[in-house]
Amino acid sequence: MDSIKELLDKEVEKRDIESELSSEKPDPLMVARKYRDERIALISALFAYGKASLIVKFLENLDFSYLDKSEKEIEERYRNSYYRFQKGEDISAIFIALSRIYQHGNTLQTIFLNGYGRNHSVLEGIASLIENIYTIYPHNSKGYQFLIGKPPHLSKLSGQSPYKRWNLFLRWVVRDRGLDLGLWKGVSKRDLLIPLDTHTFHISRKLGLLKRKSYDLKSVVELTEKLKEFDPEDPVKYDFAIYRIGQEKMIIL
Repeated sequence: MDSIKELLDKEVEKRDIESELSSEKPDPLMVARKYRDERIALISALFAYGKASLIVKFLENLDFSYLDKSEKEIEERYRNSYYRFQKGEDISAIFIALSRIYQHGNTLQTIFLNGYGRNHSVLEGIASLIENIYTIYPHNSKGYQFLIGKPPHLSKLSGQSPYKRWNLFLRWVVRDRGLDLGLWKGVSKRDLLIPLDTHTFHISRKLGLLKRKSYDLKSVVELTEKLKEFDPEDPVKYDFAIYRIGQEKMIIL
């Protein structure tokens, strides 16, 4: 594993720089970095599925000032918008939910910490956020359920979603190094989970970092624990490097 660690450490050093985010190398983190706002970061992460260039194009066409406008204005603005599985009503719903959270005097960080603080579990923090979003603005559609997801069941990890987009959001707002935003305090980098997408999943298996064959939450935990052997204090620092290795189809073995 020493050679794998050496490879990944070099990739981290090479990838964690501004030039890795550009029109030639689009990534939704570009939008999150432009605004440096937790609500905009969450929207950018939740819509981070599909082709990267199309994700960025969609996000750049959103008017985030509507997070602070009336619900009627939000609904009118996004009535005819869509992104893959999400219709205009779904886009409006996430804007309205995040707007209401702030109107009630909360932040995403405080809601997350209410769950996370009990056992230093990011999954409990994610569950707290998801439950709050559904409660503060009840909206039910297949597109919205895909966007937000269901709260994770902590007793059984196998078979559950990897929560890639939620863990991506947490990487952005918690890590304060390199390209990430470091917007939050009070959450330890050592508790973060790898944002497991298909690129990361296949490359990790090819490198021998992940033995499990199922693309699920149990694989997320297994891979994160393996990466802690390389850096116990900041295991998800390897996420972007592993992702780029897979995305660019690098010859690694």
